[in-house]
Amino acid sequence: MVALALESLKTTAEVQIHIDKRLPIQGGLGAGSANAVAALIGLESELYNNKGLGGPCLASETWENTRLDLAAQVGSDVPLFLIGGAVLGLDRGQKVLPFNDIEPTWCVLAIPSIGVSTPQAFRDWDALCAAEGLTPEASHAKLNELSRAYASAFKENVNSLEGQHGTGSSGVLAYDENLAGLQESALVRTGISSWIQNDFERVVFPQHPSLAEIKRILVGTGTPEAAIHASLSGSGSALFGLYQARGDAEAAKSRIMSSLPESEVRTIVTRTLPRQAYWRDMLLQ
Repeated sequence: MVALALESLKTTAEVQIHIDKRLPIQGGLGAGSANAVAALIGLESELYNNKGLGGPCLASETWENTRLDLAAQVGSDVPLFLIGGAVLGLDRGQKVLPFNDIEPTWCVLAIPSIGVSTPQAFRDWDALCAAEGLTPEASHAKLNELSRAYASAFKENVNSLEGQHGTGSSGVLAYDENLAGLQESALVRTGISSWIQNDFERVVFPQHPSLAEIKRILVGTGTPEAAIHASLSGSGSALFGLYQARGDAEAAKSRIMSSLPESEVRTIVTRTLPRQAYWRDMLLQ
């Protein structure tokens, strides 16, 4: 990513990169793609501060489009990290459009000890499509239809929720605040949580039944703390659940810890970041 950026800017620089990696490999969390974008952002910061190395160019609209193109060359899921917040990905995912953000939402991240090979997951998915007669044209049409539905839902419902949860200028709730109350989560209001499905689950879960079990626990059907939505993340192996309140997320973590040994799955309670907070925290001062 850094090499592509320097070449595009027609400049040279000696760059040293140190990565403190906390996300697992083969986890489906975009860890490698996020690393690439973090390296680019760091490079841009250094070059912009040194006006002799293309600082003004980095502030142009042309560079904004160029960096997205460069990101797409590195990987299909890289450009989304250059936007942050709620994003709609088109085509193979590299064409990205920002959605209006949903409010910060409590999340449980389940990280199994096993890994899932992304290339193998794609091969298995291609084989399934061939077996079911799903042509590339039909798949593309289905994706476009679903994308339009997502965009419509967000446009009609998320705007009406902006500013109603006391998130302030940062868009981030205080740590102990919940979404529970009279106002439903935007994820519930839009109906998005009932539409979203990860097609990779159809090929990954049969290969790794333990991942399907983790999702079942995250969902918590029939419990007062049931998830708004739960899913495999990307091609796996990590999974996540989204919850209305912190207590619901803590309950989901407890369900996993009581059902599965820590050696098999690690759980983290966290929250989603809206776009403004994402960019505010991107660079350490």
